[in-house]
Amino acid sequence: MLSEVPDVDWVAHVKRELTPVEAGRFFVYGSHDADQVPEDAEALLIEAAMAFGTGHHNTTKGCLLALDRLVKEGKKFERIVDIGAGTAVLAMAAARVYPVVVLAGDIDPVAVDTAKANVIANGLDGRVECVEAVGFDHPLLERAAPYDLVFANILKQPLIDLAPDMARYIGHGGKAILSGILTTQAEEVIAAYEARNFTLDQRDDHAEWSVLVLTRK
Repeated sequence: MLSEVPDVDWVAHVKRELTPVEAGRFFVYGSHDADQVPEDAEALLIEAAMAFGTGHHNTTKGCLLALDRLVKEGKKFERIVDIGAGTAVLAMAAARVYPVVVLAGDIDPVAVDTAKANVIANGLDGRVECVEAVGFDHPLLERAAPYDLVFANILKQPLIDLAPDMARYIGHGGKAILSGILTTQAEEVIAAYEARNFTLDQRDDHAEWSVLVLTRK
């Protein structure tokens, strides 16, 4: 038996739900909230129809806060990549605060197209390069190594599986910002990275999600 689907304007519904997000210096918003952008914010436009990676999830917001803290600490990064980038919000945030070309990879071609559109919408064309890739498996991503900052906001098991490549592609002293991890999974991820010569700098829990900042020895 089929039930009737209500006639709902889902984009309008999402717009109502996706209110602007402030994460340190970063302000993530949809075009319907453009009039709310603070003058001193690093603004990141993510359209409501592009729902994954909008910055509203605690994992994305937590990664932005971790980046903001590193900037406040005076940390400088020149080789930056976002693995599993989604809308590329994290890559764009890094490009806002560091005068370098930031790379972004995602396994999903739709996500890559979305990321490219967001890059253009934010005036970052040529500053963020988006490619379809599984982890670091792309010539552009491999050539740019070793990295001194890597974002990976994905899931527990893919993060654990990525640990050997993280150790391979992050230079000594480089940092990884990891999320997509439930608080109950954080210790398992930390152990996988400590086994690959990473040390834990910071763990921040946001509701049921954890964000980890680690340094490659």
